Amino acid sequence: MKPIVCILIVLATFRLSAQNFEDTWSDFFSYVTVKDIVVGNDRVYAASTNAVFSYDLSTQEITTLSTVNGLAGDQISTLYYSQNFNVLLIGYENGLIEVVMDGEEDVFTVVDILDKPSIPPDRKRINQFNEYNGLAYISTEYGISVFDLAALEFGDSYFIGPLGSQINIAQTAVVEPFIYAASTDGGIYQAEVANDDLIDFEEWTPLQSSAYKGAQEIGGQLYLLRSNDAVFRYAPGTGFEQVGSFSTVVDFEATEEALSITTNRGVQAFDLNFQTLGATTSFPDFEPYELISGIAFNNFFYVGTQFQGMIRAPFSGSGTEQILPDGPILNTPFALDVTPGQVWVVFGEVSVTFNPFPLTFRGVSNLVEDTWTNLEVEEVFNANDLVRVAINPENTSEVYMSSFQKGLVKIQEQTPSVLFNETNSPLELAFDDPDAGIRLFGASYDNQGNLWVTQSRVNDGLIRVGPGDSFTKIDVSAIITGEDELAFTEVKVNDQGLVFFGTAQSGLIGYNPDTGAFNSISEGTGSGNLPSPNIRALQFDNSGRLWIGTLEGLRVLFNVGGFFEEGANTDAQEIIILEDGVPQELLFQQSITDIEVDGSNNKWIATATSGVFYLSSDGQETLLRFTKDNSPLPSDNVQDIDIDNFTGRVYFATANGLVAYDGTATAPRDNLENVYAFPNPVRPGFTGNVTIDGLTSNANVKITDIEGNLVFETTSEGGSVLWDTTAFGEYRVASGVYLVLISTDDGIETTVSKIMVVR
Repeated sequence: MKPIVCILIVLATFRLSAQNFEDTWSDFFSYVTVKDIVVGNDRVYAASTNAVFSYDLSTQEITTLSTVNGLAGDQISTLYYSQNFNVLLIGYENGLIEVVMDGEEDVFTVVDILDKPSIPPDRKRINQFNEYNGLAYISTEYGISVFDLAALEFGDSYFIGPLGSQINIAQTAVVEPFIYAASTDGGIYQAEVANDDLIDFEEWTPLQSSAYKGAQEIGGQLYLLRSNDAVFRYAPGTGFEQVGSFSTVVDFEATEEALSITTNRGVQAFDLNFQTLGATTSFPDFEPYELISGIAFNNFFYVGTQFQGMIRAPFSGSGTEQILPDGPILNTPFALDVTPGQVWVVFGEVSVTFNPFPLTFRGVSNLVEDTWTNLEVEEVFNANDLVRVAINPENTSEVYMSSFQKGLVKIQEQTPSVLFNETNSPLELAFDDPDAGIRLFGASYDNQGNLWVTQSRVNDGLIRVGPGDSFTKIDVSAIITGEDELAFTEVKVNDQGLVFFGTAQSGLIGYNPDTGAFNSISEGTGSGNLPSPNIRALQFDNSGRLWIGTLEGLRVLFNVGGFFEEGANTDAQEIIILEDGVPQELLFQQSITDIEVDGSNNKWIATATSGVFYLSSDGQETLLRFTKDNSPLPSDNVQDIDIDNFTGRVYFATANGLVAYDGTATAPRDNLENVYAFPNPVRPGFTGNVTIDGLTSNANVKITDIEGNLVFETTSEGGSVLWDTTAFGEYRVASGVYLVLISTDDGIETTVSKIMVVR
């Protein structure tokens, strides 16, 4: 009896039904990069970096599938559609698998491989799904796992390398009676597919030791793609026969009707005898382009590009067309700014130490009335590393963007008009070093229409751009020299015109334009009490307090008005909350990336590792907490937040894409002419809050039943208030009509609304 040497992996099936968030969230993903393409159910499915879209072959309609529908938002590596079971399988770089069933809203998340500790994290990538007899053979970087498509559960896993070691399996193919595995670590392996003992590596016969990256079956023929891009046909008894050679093959796929071979510049289709069915070797309408995936189906090619979505082309003749959902340029938004009905997004980036290298040359995206306009980097004067965007609140068609190397970009009516740099403005190179460039970062307007910008590595580190693009540089070396400070970061101006800006190493700096006075605070009691001198976020709330986000926690500066007074206490304060009766510092040691204040004076706080916190106005209560696990956030690294104060919608720029939550807190209105409540009527089973919107600031809101009994009363801080449909929190009110009595804080204007509650 021969010895059996094997490694057993037991994958105890664990499936989660992911939640659909379409009622309260919206996604704004980019689909320009198409990593894999499959055909099924009269549709073509295309995988972008972390979302999927489908193209209906009958109606030509495009449908998207993202985190809002329940996807994970991680990096997708492969797709497969099972015609036999009507399911779409999505494989990820991290080993996650998701199952999307036709006609059902739920997405089933399979975490067995992702969570398996015996598999190294860098070997969990899902490379391919190959279906045979109701089983999906999953090619991974550790070997092969088997997934039962009927039961939606795992079977065995095969480690087929030398002595049962883990090797990277790129693809598998079945040509009865054998299953073949192509390994980039070296070799083609063969085993009898009906063998019940495939878990034993000795049941797998190595046929050749050269590295292979593809194995496909068409019409009972096995075709193999070697790592040098040579294509072989193999059959037992006749061995390996080279049938073709290509240059830079990026995808190797087969359907029942064609074997498709996609290079970075073109695509060809072959029949089972390797006779050419069609070829498209250039796409002149889409220059410059780079292909990264492709498939042949029904006399058409569907190819995925790096930056232009999916292209459909006939086997022969003309008629190429682009298939691409509307969206921004990329899924890596770094910063954004929002006004009612308009969103601007930039994609530049700097490291945590404010190093712009390697330089990133990316464009700009603008959303207006649900339509995206994308500006390529050439259109914004090749300005790289655009890190902040500021919309002029007095003229929302005028937008400025700061580049951490090239200067200040101005856009008017969605058209870039000028790049301000050392040649046409007072801006100067950092220490006269062309390689260092003009390192602008923070950008924020005051209530006088001036744009304030910070510039790093110079002494004139604070810049005011007045109406008409008049530049005033402020020398900050009296309190800190640009040569000593790594970077000047965010900048904010309060209603009294006091300017505060952050630094990467020296804490918070304040500047009074009226007196020219500076002051600063940093770490240590009596010196500012900041948890870190590295300031990442600044925001004034509706009470005039300055909220400060640092690399290691949160502080609030209450004495803003006395910041420049000699002897005044300028220590920022931590917020202490009770957690299970124990005092705790709010957001202790969290890396805070942004702070925004909504119409109710509540705080949205973004972090680099823990998602988003929505806090009450005083920070004592966490109203909401959004993470990658409980919301459509595609990443817990949230780099920026902004709010449409007219609708209450909150936008989150994460490291893996842009999403928005339909919040309820809006900015106060000038009058009570447009007060309304929603949902209205409140139907049976509703457990949320009723929002009363369209309020003025400090409006008094009373809710009574039809007999005049008071059940709720509050004063608005912004443009809306919430009612939990209870009588002062004691019990749920009964069915009936409830009157909403609203008056402005001066009592001059009043209005009455009605809410119907149906239990």
